[in-house]
Amino acid sequence: MTHDAGRVPPVPEHLVIKVTHRDDPVSAVTEHDAWEAVDAFPYVAGIGPVFGCAEEFRGRWRILTLGDGFPQMARDSLGAHFRLMAKEADDTGDAATAAELMAAALRLDWEVVDELTVARRRFRIIRADQFTRMGDDGPEPPRPTDPDTESSGGSRPSSRRTKGFVIDPTAATAVSDGLLRLELLPLVYRSAAVPHAVRADSLKALETHPGGVLLPTEFAVAEEAGGRWQPMAAAGPAPQSARDTLAYYFREMGPRILRLDPAEQAQFARAADRLDADRCDEVAVLGRRFRVVRVQQLIRVGPDGPESPRPSDYDPYPPSEVQAQQLREEGVLDADEE
Repeated sequence: MTHDAGRVPPVPEHLVIKVTHRDDPVSAVTEHDAWEAVDAFPYVAGIGPVFGCAEEFRGRWRILTLGDGFPQMARDSLGAHFRLMAKEADDTGDAATAAELMAAALRLDWEVVDELTVARRRFRIIRADQFTRMGDDGPEPPRPTDPDTESSGGSRPSSRRTKGFVIDPTAATAVSDGLLRLELLPLVYRSAAVPHAVRADSLKALETHPGGVLLPTEFAVAEEAGGRWQPMAAAGPAPQSARDTLAYYFREMGPRILRLDPAEQAQFARAADRLDADRCDEVAVLGRRFRVVRVQQLIRVGPDGPESPRPSDYDPYPPSEVQAQQLREEGVLDADEE
């Protein structure tokens, strides 16, 4: 029997998962930590989506921003990016390009637009799903091999690791990451947990964007409440950035919001000091339990690139100028106010 290789259709790029094995000591330890995490935290829980914007780059898509809670926030970020690009173009004497970029920024002030081609460059609002691994005692904390070189106190906040990340489904990945992609890609929202439209959109995404790319791991703060763990703060680029967020809550925000008495404030302050001194990933104070947790991020991809916001994604605010106009009509803003 002969085999005609010419009749075998190639695998579409967005469905490729290229796995490679690395023999260096760091990779070996990282893989060991990943396998241990699967045993200790065998379940995967969805946290919800985040949004950002990306630019088509040499046949791929490059992330400009990611981490916004609503699609409109990402559109606002893209508008700000266009304004910066317009200034750069104007500074170099390219008035035509500057005008086109400013027109795109002004359009985003008024319209809900998730994709634009501006100055011969293609931009898109993107969404990524967030997950954390769960075990019997809650969500997975940082692993020993996770980069954690920041000093405490937030004096030098690090940039998001996703900034500039190129979404390439064909890029080689470690064995554990390849298996994690296979684990995450089929996941959809359970019908009992979400509205019908949300589940329907997650099922549709399996068809329109069946591939996926893992983004750099980020870290967030979760709190145990009533036997369940709930996200408390948005994810950041490193374990220390999550600790700094929690310490700031203990020192500044918590005492004001909760109107703590001096003794309670002192307990919160000691918890913040412990986070700074010990770089610990879990702390209990005033009967509350907090943990720094790992957040895995997956961006779904299809034949035409990364997934955009879904119709059912929570998006409570209109574009900025539309919102301002509504406030003027309601008498909240003066009609002549900028």
